[in-house]
Amino acid sequence: MSRHRRTTLALTTLAASSLTLAACTSAADAGTSESGEMPETLIVAVIPSEDRTELDPNDSLPLRILERELDIEVEYHLATSYAATIEAQRSGQAHMAQYGPFSYVLAHDSGVDLELIGFMGEGPEDEGGYHSVASVRADSEIESLEDAAGQTVCFVDPASTSGYLFPTEGLISAGLDPETDINPLFAGGHDASVLALADGQCDLAFSTEGMATEQLLETGQIADGEIRQIWQSELIPSSPLTVSGSLPEGMTQQIREIYLEQINVDALRESGECDESAEDGMCGLGNWGYIGVEDSLYDGVRQVCEATEAEACTATEG
Repeated sequence: MSRHRRTTLALTTLAASSLTLAACTSAADAGTSESGEMPETLIVAVIPSEDRTELDPNDSLPLRILERELDIEVEYHLATSYAATIEAQRSGQAHMAQYGPFSYVLAHDSGVDLELIGFMGEGPEDEGGYHSVASVRADSEIESLEDAAGQTVCFVDPASTSGYLFPTEGLISAGLDPETDINPLFAGGHDASVLALADGQCDLAFSTEGMATEQLLETGQIADGEIRQIWQSELIPSSPLTVSGSLPEGMTQQIREIYLEQINVDALRESGECDESAEDGMCGLGNWGYIGVEDSLYDGVRQVCEATEAEACTATEG
């Protein structure tokens, strides 16, 4: 029986000068180690984000495999903001973290000690990527981003790639100042952004394409035809999984090998661990599996930062 547990990290707001993880146990209690030492408990932090395929990512199969192969307890912590995930890994309260592309760049470029593992892809040759979209209610008179002037616009989080950074570039390209020409509202999640639109809290909402066109319809939280899309971003690189550089080198390499060699549909079927009854047809993973990635894949995100001069691009420098 798997020992993994799923908890939620309580956070201060992004505007707070000191980000804490109040619901997370102290570093000592959680088994967080000094640099290079084996932790008693492996902490994995993630926020429901970007290109993940499910609204409630409990990752039970990957974590079960991780526990078995490492012979260590794994705790899964669901963070409530991108900044909290960054600070959890920076402070040593998280040994692994799932980021969005933008939050990964913020973490990496602000000096967080981390290494890339990979992203969840649709097949072994998948190069990764997804889109941000702008949605409006079906009866809205808004037909383009230019029409958003003076309207209330829902974003996800200031550190969200598809929920803020790429939309900001889209608004600027449409001739709008994202700070003065619209009324911004940060919903906190991709699902929350779309649901706020449906509830009338905003006139236009940015989110991942999958959230607006598939996931919320599949869960029945919005009705077919209730909203429509009026803008799509360029391709955004996939959300990466990372591991802290504070772990022993051998453990870091072992974790990388577990994700890249064992946590994919082909390997799971070969080992007999695939849940063939899973509705996704992907052994319950939601996608084919993890694919290795290099930091250079995220240079396009850095270029958008330079183009937009978004304040969030430097907000988490340590």
